Amino acid sequence: ELIRPITPRKRRLRNPSAHTSISQTQGTETSIASSSLMSSFNLKVNSPNVTYTETHIHSSVIYETAQVIKDDQKGTFTVTPQKKTYQFKTDARVPKLGVMLVGWGGNNGTTVTAGVIANQLGMTWDTRSGPQASNYFGSLTQASTVRLGVSPDGQEIFVPFKNLVPLVEPNDLSFDGWDISSYDLSRAMARAQVFEYGLQVQLAPHLKQFKPRPAVYFPDFIAANQKDRADNVLQGSKQEQLNQIRADIRDFKSRKNLDKIIVLWTANTERFSDIRAGLNDTAENLLKSIEKNESEVSPSTIYAVASILEGCSYINGSPQNTFVPGAIELAISHKVFIGGDDFKSGQTKIKSVLVDYLVGAGIKPLAIVSYNHLGNNDGKNLSAPEQFRSKEISKTNVVDDMVASNSILYKKGEHPDHVVVIKYVPSVGDSKRAMDEYTSEIFMGGRNTLVIHNTCEDSLLATPLIYDLVLLTEFCERLTFKNDEMDEFEGLHPVLSLLSYLLKAPLVPEGTPLVNALFRQRACIENLFRACIGLAPESNMLLEHKRAPFSTLAVCGSDR
Repeated sequence: ELIRPITPRKRRLRNPSAHTSISQTQGTETSIASSSLMSSFNLKVNSPNVTYTETHIHSSVIYETAQVIKDDQKGTFTVTPQKKTYQFKTDARVPKLGVMLVGWGGNNGTTVTAGVIANQLGMTWDTRSGPQASNYFGSLTQASTVRLGVSPDGQEIFVPFKNLVPLVEPNDLSFDGWDISSYDLSRAMARAQVFEYGLQVQLAPHLKQFKPRPAVYFPDFIAANQKDRADNVLQGSKQEQLNQIRADIRDFKSRKNLDKIIVLWTANTERFSDIRAGLNDTAENLLKSIEKNESEVSPSTIYAVASILEGCSYINGSPQNTFVPGAIELAISHKVFIGGDDFKSGQTKIKSVLVDYLVGAGIKPLAIVSYNHLGNNDGKNLSAPEQFRSKEISKTNVVDDMVASNSILYKKGEHPDHVVVIKYVPSVGDSKRAMDEYTSEIFMGGRNTLVIHNTCEDSLLATPLIYDLVLLTEFCERLTFKNDEMDEFEGLHPVLSLLSYLLKAPLVPEGTPLVNALFRQRACIENLFRACIGLAPESNMLLEHKRAPFSTLAVCGSDR
């Protein structure tokens, strides 16, 4: 489902070695007068299945699946193994990338921008535990490793995730964005109270120069308690505001001489939008509804439409239904990536691990009760019932596929009780508390209860996910593939399910299995990266270590 083909679109890419911009159609190599881009690539695969050119990595892998036919009457399964050869072509030229954040002056927006500046300048600051240096801890691409293989003496070799394929460096990102608050990012950082004071003092002079652009603000979609922040808002009809967002994107790209821009929503959670025939059920109807100033078109959908029309990938970091059917159709028709919904940073990430473990171990969760309280502006907005409902939906659906995978534990239609509570407690600020109780049925009707208390530094957990979402999305824009049934190389499906590892309520192409189990999601990213350099998926069987020397074998009942 990940690699449903879509014909690539034309993109302008930057060659960091030559420091020039070139025009290139994805899937068609372009000659450039520069030294080899691959000469500095510190991971090369020695295999006939991968080749390196001045601009691209070409690879070939065998993709193995199994087709299963189930006979419900007989209770039998017929399994047919299938193999298909896929070729991948990865553009190794890393572009000059800009990121535009909706909600740039919020806790996440300021932390994302300040985090890059702190890492660029190698900032350190004093804490009560001693000196602290800037880092990218919490980022899948920047701070985790993957198993590459084994050394000649049998030792496992691990490398940074980012070393598998050429990715944009977070320190090279440029930022811009919108916010309904007029605070410059220095004042916004102080208001957010995320960073230690010593770090804020160092960052303030660098952040003062950044001031968010006026933002789309329709009061009906977020909590009324946000009105006091809304002093930097766009005026005019929805069509006029859409046009202004598009102009802002073009202005940022031109002013910073960027090759690409990715737009990401990290603003307040909106209420759900109605989905109605004639309103937003098709791309045509959605565009007409914006033109007619229909009240049920949300700000986040306005930003999504503007980004798609500008050819910029758009990521939704909140739980609302930004991607109404018409927005999805628009993205597919324009061959632009969209990803969502809702950052998966704390309580839900643990839940997607723990329920996978319980169900996989043959233990039956009966009830999952999750309580949160937090004091940042996200918590303030979520204190309104309609906004909370959007968050509740994204948090409760996370266990569905794991429950459905085990028909021994759960009958058809059966599901554990699942309750989510969120309360606003201003005094705890960005340090969210999450408490969970898992009650499960074990052997012979016994009960097992797990109680977890999790103190989450909300924005410090979410910010590395934002870096990963941006870097992975941009990389996918440089990836094409084909198999024997395809005439030419094509891009990934615009509904970018690869991002599921980072999101609570993954958006996937129609008809695609929805996977919430965290380690399956991570394995998807890792194995796709491996395919791009001609390596087979990681099986973890370690068969080379499973056979004991014959002289040590002892067979029961034999004197051999």
